Amino acid sequence: MNNLTIAELMQTFPCSGELVWIGVRPARGSVMQTVNEVMVNQHSGLAGDRYNGTSGKRQVTLIQWEHLSVLESFTGRPVTPEVLRRNLVIKGINLLALKNQRFRIGEACFQTTGFCHPCSRMEDILGAGGYNAMRGHGGLTAQVLRDGLIRVGDKLTVLSDEDFYG
Repeated sequence: MNNLTIAELMQTFPCSGELVWIGVRPARGSVMQTVNEVMVNQHSGLAGDRYNGTSGKRQVTLIQWEHLSVLESFTGRPVTPEVLRRNLVIKGINLLALKNQRFRIGEACFQTTGFCHPCSRMEDILGAGGYNAMRGHGGLTAQVLRDGLIRVGDKLTVLSDEDFYG
């Protein structure tokens, strides 16, 4: 029988995640641009993204790779990362378990700041019912804590206090 507390269980992950896609949107309403790497800055978020130059709790958005196939089954149409308008697509780790966590991708460190709920544009992008299809599958928002370069293929690892401060 396991003797771990709930707090300890919430810090235990079976494996690291992997960054499989990066997208930036240079301006409001513009198409997401796929990039293989991007500089991340704690004051301005992702270089080349429309949120660059603004600080706050929504500097970066993340969505789980495994949810793309779920959305396809709900909508009956192909769903690719760029249409969902999130910056980072991560596979291999339950993103919802990252709530209130610090994590590293490549050289950069992040703090989860909340859920990334769908907007009404999902109805246009994914078709009738697209908004409801996205509910619970919209991903997370994060703030940058430490600058660095991130690349497709980088691991996402959850950081303990000791990892972050030590």
